[in-house]
Amino acid sequence: MNPIRPLLLWLMTLIASQCACQVLAQSPNAQVVATSDVVKVVGGFAFTEGPAATDEGMLYFTDIPNETIHRLSPDGTLSVFTNQSNHANGLWYLGNGKMLACEMDGAIVRYDLASGERRVIADEYQGNRFNACNDCVVDAQGGIYFTDPQYRAPQPLPQSVRAVYYISVDGDVSRLTDDLNAPNGIGLAPDGNTLYVIPSMQSEMLAFDVEGPGKISNQRVFCTLAQPAGKSSSGGDGMTMDVTGNLYITTDLGIQIFNPQGIAIGLVAVPERPANVTFGGPESKTMFMTARKSLYSVEMPIAGL
Repeated sequence: MNPIRPLLLWLMTLIASQCACQVLAQSPNAQVVATSDVVKVVGGFAFTEGPAATDEGMLYFTDIPNETIHRLSPDGTLSVFTNQSNHANGLWYLGNGKMLACEMDGAIVRYDLASGERRVIADEYQGNRFNACNDCVVDAQGGIYFTDPQYRAPQPLPQSVRAVYYISVDGDVSRLTDDLNAPNGIGLAPDGNTLYVIPSMQSEMLAFDVEGPGKISNQRVFCTLAQPAGKSSSGGDGMTMDVTGNLYITTDLGIQIFNPQGIAIGLVAVPERPANVTFGGPESKTMFMTARKSLYSVEMPIAGL
């Protein structure tokens, strides 16, 4: 082998790496743009929510008023996983054939996807049922953060406040926040050090430092959503993240995208107002959006987390 060739290859690799770093340094707020048109996958539902993709390529999502969890296979076949979901909203795939569901009737439950067996993880705090469990995210330790706003809850509210809770791997439940303005979507940064909470009744989205499992501090405004004409305080609903830490938040305008610094870097318009969003597909670059009576998809340039 020519002894100069390895040196040339090394130099080319070094130059390419330096160029990439310069591009990133020059455009830290680069826009994220969909790589395909938004496609309506299926419709005819009452109110869709909670999309969750499995390792096998299945997509589960909820139809809240009809108390149904649907299952969409990679070949496009739609089937019913359960029609007794207790108004399940957000879902979270755990791996190993298990999935969490946030029941708005007041419980966090776990399903076995093969048998359909349902197990209650938690359904009360300090002796009272939850208001109406909405959405959740699981940390590296297996603990569950979830939101509990007022939607579909009995009045007066069983918990008296709308808050974020944590269920430890041992099953202990702790309330992490004071009353929030309808906490809805929730997510964790890729490194697990930041918890994001998406309120539905204000334009300011929130972030917290994660000091340890179920221990958060430093509540702050992470970003402020752009507003439709004539509105000033429209909030978010669901959210998901990509592998670089960008947030995708469902809003009146569509999916608003923010980088980890809270700067707006994209918008994906959807024919119906989206309620929740997740990534799936072979490379995890297909973004699925539950939007009112339908399920939509669009291809994106960055893989989901």
